[in-house]
Amino acid sequence: MATNSQAQFSSKIGFIMAAAGSAVGVGNIWGFPTQAATHGGGAFLLMYIVLILLLGYPMLMAELMVGRHGQTNPADAMAKLSSNKLLSKLGGAIGFGSIITATLICTFYCILSGWFISHAIAPVAQMAEQPEVANWLMEFSVSRNLVFTLIFTALVIMVIRQGVQQGIERWSKRLMPLLLLMLVLGSIYILFQPGAMTGLKQLLIPDFSRVLDTDVLVSALGQTFFSLTVGTGAMMVYGAYLNKKDNLAKLTGYVTLTDTLVAFLAALMIIPAMYVAQHQGVQIFADDGSLLNSDTLVFTVLPALFESLGGITQYILAIVFFILMTIAGLTSAMSIVEVPTSYLVEKTKLNRNQATLYVGLFIALVASLIVFNFSSLFGAIITLTTERAQPLIALGIAIFLGWVWRRNSLIEAISAQDGVDTSSLFWKIWPIYVKYICPLLILVIIAQLFTA
Repeated sequence: MATNSQAQFSSKIGFIMAAAGSAVGVGNIWGFPTQAATHGGGAFLLMYIVLILLLGYPMLMAELMVGRHGQTNPADAMAKLSSNKLLSKLGGAIGFGSIITATLICTFYCILSGWFISHAIAPVAQMAEQPEVANWLMEFSVSRNLVFTLIFTALVIMVIRQGVQQGIERWSKRLMPLLLLMLVLGSIYILFQPGAMTGLKQLLIPDFSRVLDTDVLVSALGQTFFSLTVGTGAMMVYGAYLNKKDNLAKLTGYVTLTDTLVAFLAALMIIPAMYVAQHQGVQIFADDGSLLNSDTLVFTVLPALFESLGGITQYILAIVFFILMTIAGLTSAMSIVEVPTSYLVEKTKLNRNQATLYVGLFIALVASLIVFNFSSLFGAIITLTTERAQPLIALGIAIFLGWVWRRNSLIEAISAQDGVDTSSLFWKIWPIYVKYICPLLILVIIAQLFTA
């Protein structure tokens, strides 16, 4: 049986780029601005930052710690936390649940990212004076959705087949800096446009009367776990590819900081862009003040904004922006597809190429099913995975790390890291915090979610 210990990241920067690439993706550039615009702007941003600090960072480190300890897939890594047969099976079930969740998330990731590719190609068709082709590329249709979902799935499979260092790490180190550069330049450009300051105020000035609203809290928690890929097993897999001496507190800090920065930059670009588009005459809000087309925000607001600029500028900006979105989708999807792939490699006699192909075919099949039943399945899959499954799996991981994993074994794993003093305040507090506070916070918000 193959083990994940045979593959490792070649450098710390390689891991940071790969893990940040997993975290920085559709969840940040599509999900975060959409959630912020729908749930009160500044109020959502404030609660998101609070939850990133209180839950995102400690739970991300917990997943990495479990993965590195287990040196295997999420199901077996969770099972290894206990020598008790019943608890071991329960841990394995939680880990297997994260694998299923990751696979389902990838189905709608592939659909969304397929849209990014088609919107990146559409301006080329417009410049080539092919309006029918451009309209097909930009209009919502089963044929367009199916074709580009399959194209994006094929791109992900090509990267994953190359393995950890030559596939995930190499492409993350290339794509992540490009993504950050494009986001910074895009934000600077948008902020100098007429109407942008209204959007900036909406994003940065919170309505404190809304910060504890159930919808804001639940959305902020879902976004926290979705953007950091907590509860999908992706970080357990990446943790298994880490050297046991790497300092997880520092590495997790770098990943969390990069993820939060990119989410903020995406909101800094897209929410002001909404008001720039409104200034240009594009209708953004309904008569009751609600956001129009919230789920497809970046596919309606930004193309309308680009079109209002006219000339060659509109095409260049559209191509650049949607290439950026495609990169974000690819860096996220790589980590998520690695979760079921690593499981199949370890649990069967399949080699990596075969396992990747089977996983890709399964994702393509389920994504195609969603495409043909879009109105009933797309939103339901997103809600099921990001607002239900991920918090519940994170709760299970917190309980197992805090209450099931033997303290001596945990301390041994912590003390093996370079530059770590287990008697320091941080390493005294973190295990206790994950044991008591994290499960309590997750339970409170889950209770609000299921009673709302």
